[in-house]
Amino acid sequence: MTASPSAVIGDPGAYRPSDDEPFMNERQLAYFKKKLLTWRDDILRESKGTVINLKAETENHPDLVDRASSESDRALELRTRDRQRKLISKIDDALRRIEDGSYGYCEDTGEPIGLGRLEARPTATLSVEAQERHERRERVHRDD
Repeated sequence: MTASPSAVIGDPGAYRPSDDEPFMNERQLAYFKKKLLTWRDDILRESKGTVINLKAETENHPDLVDRASSESDRALELRTRDRQRKLISKIDDALRRIEDGSYGYCEDTGEPIGLGRLEARPTATLSVEAQERHERRERVHRDD
């Protein structure tokens, strides 16, 4: 039986992964799982609010400037929601990696990604070095 993330972590503010403990031990995995689930829940809650706001704002604005401003705001909100939809997919992928035991390890090299990078970007799939190589390759191909 696996302990729930809160049982392993206790107070969420009290535990922070440390380089002094084994990498991706049960406590670290539970910490990142809770962090990812909370992040996903926050995004979903915000998107529900957006849907409600977009439905509520269906009135016609008689003033062209007001209408243009409203349409611009709506387009920006929809682009933001699209980015967040893609982010939810990345969060779900990270949660799957936690379950299959590959979370925290670089997809290219198999080396640990590093706690600092995972803390800043819990959906990371590449180490800093592998990400830099990937970005350099993209720049070279983009310049062709």
